[in-house]
Amino acid sequence: MNWDTADFDWNQARAFLATAEEGSLSAAARALGVTQPTLSRQVSALEEKLGITLFERGPRMTSLTSAGLEVLDHVRAMHEAAAKLSLSASGQSQAVAGLVRIATTDTLACYHLPDMLLRLRKIAPDIEVEIRTSNKLRDLLQREADIAIRHARPSEPELIAKKVRTTSATLYASKDYLDRAGRPRDAGDLQKLKYIGVDTRDTLIQPLKQKGLALTTSNFTASADSGLAAIELARKGLGVGLFIADEVDQFPDLEIVWPDFKPFDVPIWLVTHRELHTSKRIRLMFDLISDYYSLK
Repeated sequence: MNWDTADFDWNQARAFLATAEEGSLSAAARALGVTQPTLSRQVSALEEKLGITLFERGPRMTSLTSAGLEVLDHVRAMHEAAAKLSLSASGQSQAVAGLVRIATTDTLACYHLPDMLLRLRKIAPDIEVEIRTSNKLRDLLQREADIAIRHARPSEPELIAKKVRTTSATLYASKDYLDRAGRPRDAGDLQKLKYIGVDTRDTLIQPLKQKGLALTTSNFTASADSGLAAIELARKGLGVGLFIADEVDQFPDLEIVWPDFKPFDVPIWLVTHRELHTSKRIRLMFDLISDYYSLK
């Protein structure tokens, strides 16, 4: 294996690492925000440079060769070292200027972050913000984001978290859908309705069962891994969705399906890396988001 560090191209290494972690060229391209042909060329160029085959390519998935597994350990170690170096440098920055990356859900990005950023412009106009709509804490651990807004508390020791708000989620549907299907009078009527799944059709079955609602996959005729998409599916009358009140109150065409259904408590956690918390611009953004939720 010919590994010449003087001729090393980190873009090729990132393409290789993303493909190994995501399992396919198409998924890796989406993760890195590049086209699939570009990513494929980068992986092929790295294979040619090293003189080895890194992946066995299938129609939909790619699998690492034994040589690819060996290279993966080296590239992952390099990536982690670069992330630590970047964290250390960012943590020492005391300028109230520069870039802050925020990772959050697509609904929070659309319905919460714009108001926060308007306040930020007045306080610190030199701070630039990049928003990533992602649910992976890896964004923070790999230094792909500086702050995350999540609905679950992280367990990783290198992350610090603050619960800034507890909201609620309940069942919503469009008025048109309930006019057609009938407004439920009891839990039995709820089980006759069609539902919109989150991620997959069976994700909500167990949580709703704990609320006394026994559903099967046959109840879920549509699903979406995007909160925005799920809300739009409900607005078009495709079924009942479990949505956070803060995010659907602005849609008068959606109504609570059954007032007697006990809502879920939904915490909102603000998360950052311990080292990043010493950066003045990131601390300012962290506190601004926290203040925003304390006033809601």
